[in-house]
Amino acid sequence: MKSILFSTTATPLQLAAVRRALVSAGAAGVTVLEGDRTAFIISDPSDDIHLDDYRNFPGVEGVQQASEKNQRVAHTAPSINLESGIEGLTVIAGPCGIESEEQIATVYEHLAKEGLRFVRGGAYKPRTSPHDFQGKGKNGLVIASEIARDYGLQLVSEVVDPRDVEFAAQHVAIIQIGTRSMQNFPLLKEAGASRLPVLLKRGMSATVEEWIGAGEHLLVAGAPAVIFCERGIRTFESITRNTLDLLGAAALKERTTMPVIVDPSHAAGRRSLVIQGALAGIAAGLDGMIVEVHNDPASARSDASQALLLADFSRLLRLTRNIREALSIDSYSL
Repeated sequence: MKSILFSTTATPLQLAAVRRALVSAGAAGVTVLEGDRTAFIISDPSDDIHLDDYRNFPGVEGVQQASEKNQRVAHTAPSINLESGIEGLTVIAGPCGIESEEQIATVYEHLAKEGLRFVRGGAYKPRTSPHDFQGKGKNGLVIASEIARDYGLQLVSEVVDPRDVEFAAQHVAIIQIGTRSMQNFPLLKEAGASRLPVLLKRGMSATVEEWIGAGEHLLVAGAPAVIFCERGIRTFESITRNTLDLLGAAALKERTTMPVIVDPSHAAGRRSLVIQGALAGIAAGLDGMIVEVHNDPASARSDASQALLLADFSRLLRLTRNIREALSIDSYSL
């Protein structure tokens, strides 16, 4: 938190001059606290404000910057390469659930040909109904990781129970924390202690600050990197499964050096909107995507309606490359 304290003799014109300077320099907001003396509390998510520049303004008595709670999220860069599929991006794809060796082999073979490095596949499926497919558990992880290795790929898979982290860490390259588990702090501690990178999905009702706090838990516990994943939040709108909060994800990018990616599949809830959501995230400057892909969506045992066909995913990659080229992404700055 950044603040500026004024002397008791500061005039309204002096206060206004400092406020104008702060806004011109990029402050997102200035909160005025009035009492014996006036103080400004400055919202500066982009870290554009250098308080030393304001020490000598008329009427200013002092400036102060409190230490950040989430220092690791804000300042620690990933210690490993997370690039996959497209240069400069982290693209992850695969089926929602691991169903059979034939299904996994068919999908992973296609993704390997598209140049992906990371593939997804759920072995533990926390479902709203206990009667829905719950995943193949440990056996599913073994199947998917072995097939992924055969194609030169690395597996990304969700863990929901802290007791399963040790086993999962032997078979996956990235541990996924799902939306329902974002604030399961014992799970975050175990996942971070595995020393694997963690893909952290935003809780369906979580604020960006709470999402950042969960990421800090992982980094403090030892994770070498956190991939923040915007997957849509719960709002009053029901035309999509969730509301994809791209501005929230873009705001998070102002606060962290870790990658921020988009999950359009769970936001859209239906195949017809997945590509649009993915491309919107890339156009907004996010660092990649995780997408559900299936060789036969009609037979999928989970999330069938939102899984892309293999050919649709190939088209998505082509469109993604086109958008990055059109935006000259290397020099693109919002």
